Amino acid sequence: MFDASRASLIAAGFAELAMTTKTHSGLISVFSLHLVKTEKLPTELGRSLNKVEDIRLMADYLGKGVDIDKAGWSLQQAELFVETIDKIMFSSEKK
Repeated sequence: MFDASRASLIAAGFAELAMTTKTHSGLISVFSLHLVKTEKLPTELGRSLNKVEDIRLMADYLGKGVDIDKAGWSLQQAELFVETIDKIMFSSEKK
């Protein structure tokens, strides 16, 4: 989701921001500000990106395990996230 967020920012003309933003939280903020709040991408993508990031933070920094349901949900969200970005941001490039 991090890489898809970065790619979508680059495709939307925000390459410098995408390449200079190094943290997950920073990229999520830039993604939200320039793509979600401007309605270039659906609000649901911003919500799922934030929720999956919360799960990642708990696992990585608090040492909390992620139950199988949350892990499965996160995977589904990641797949939908990438598919939606591909469809909206890159479909015209494929033609």
